[in-house]
Amino acid sequence: MATPQSFVEHALATSTADDCTVVVREKTSANLRWANNTLTTNGVMSGVEVTVVSFVGQASASTTASVTTTEGLDALVEAADAAAREADPAEDANELPRDRVSPDWDEPPVRTDIHVYDAVAPALGEAFARAGAEGRVLYGFVNHELFTTYLGSSTGLRLRHVQPTGHVGCTGKTADLTRSAWVGAATRDFTDVDPLAIDEELTRRLAWAERRVDLPAGRYDTILPPSAMADLMIDAYWAAGARVAWEGQSVYSQRGGGTRIGQRLAREGVTLYSDPAHPGLECLPFALTPRSSNTASVFDNGLPLERTDWIRDGELTALLQTRHSAAMTSQPLTPGVDNLLLSIDGATGSVEDLVAGTERGLLLTCLWYIREVDPQTRLLTGLTRDGVYLVEDGEITGAVNNFRFNESPIDVLARFTHASATVPAFSREWGEDFFSRTAMPALRVPDFNMSSVSQAQ
Repeated sequence: MATPQSFVEHALATSTADDCTVVVREKTSANLRWANNTLTTNGVMSGVEVTVVSFVGQASASTTASVTTTEGLDALVEAADAAAREADPAEDANELPRDRVSPDWDEPPVRTDIHVYDAVAPALGEAFARAGAEGRVLYGFVNHELFTTYLGSSTGLRLRHVQPTGHVGCTGKTADLTRSAWVGAATRDFTDVDPLAIDEELTRRLAWAERRVDLPAGRYDTILPPSAMADLMIDAYWAAGARVAWEGQSVYSQRGGGTRIGQRLAREGVTLYSDPAHPGLECLPFALTPRSSNTASVFDNGLPLERTDWIRDGELTALLQTRHSAAMTSQPLTPGVDNLLLSIDGATGSVEDLVAGTERGLLLTCLWYIREVDPQTRLLTGLTRDGVYLVEDGEITGAVNNFRFNESPIDVLARFTHASATVPAFSREWGEDFFSRTAMPALRVPDFNMSSVSQAQ
């Protein structure tokens, strides 16, 4: 029976290019979905995806497809080799990484199945019964994925990594559907997911909304919980490409040319960083991309990743760098990492503590439909969703209407007044499909710009 390792070795032996990199990724996933306090669907899926990157001189080309036989693999390799021979020299051409072997290279893929929910599913049933008896309706989705990645190259790389990724998202509504609240979380294995605790939090938030207050657009003292901070910081991170900044196209660009590395962007004590070995947020420890872009290079595939401080003590210290852009900007190589953490020196306590210290303001739940307005300032627009609450004299006194906001995540880091401790967070906008491994504090931000009232319910 073919194994991922045999696919790698067969593709490398088949390629007639000068060099070749092969990535085999096996994915299995298991999910549950519910609506109206009832499980509606469940499923288990699996697949194997192969990427072949061929190098001829300084040119490269890649092909990716789902492959199950060596015949299909041969066609994939042939297509990559032919495309590389016809391609122009790549501007990001570099010597390929060499001679690193993972100690677990020979191990088989690790797979998930529906049993990952053996403890969660019965607790969900209890939550459904309790919600129904108390006049609430629950809707939601859980998904668990296991990616086993094998990267091999003609230059001696044999790297393997197992990545578990999971999340839960649950929306609670009153029976008349006039009030709504959302709770979400990321997880590696669902041992830390408690559906009854999620239902309790939804119940608390729905109770906050018994009183409805309509507010106009304007600037409000606003508490952004860890989920909303993850929404904003992921966007700021994705925009941190060194080449784009060097070319004057982003908030990280220096006026007159170059980047703002070395300049203060945020308040003192603010550190934004990534670390592939961070406990609970472990992620791929080597660079991997199927094709070159402004922030990643196929010539860098297999380079080791380590902790990188993007902002340290308020100062911009690094941007997303390939070896090509690092040479361009005269900065160290700092490839992207698949997690993101924000910490504030001396920050303690929780969202509740920030609420207790607020005379009058808003507490958000999460943000939605976030879009770029101005890359030069990283001005974003988007909507609030599933719970905006009024804070008066340190207490939550009701729910208010939704808003459209206009804010820059960089400005938020520069002008917040209070912060909580950093905790695991899950972005409502980006976490489900793209980027789930984050840890964030809550921040209290004065004059947060709610630019217009949204009619979304």
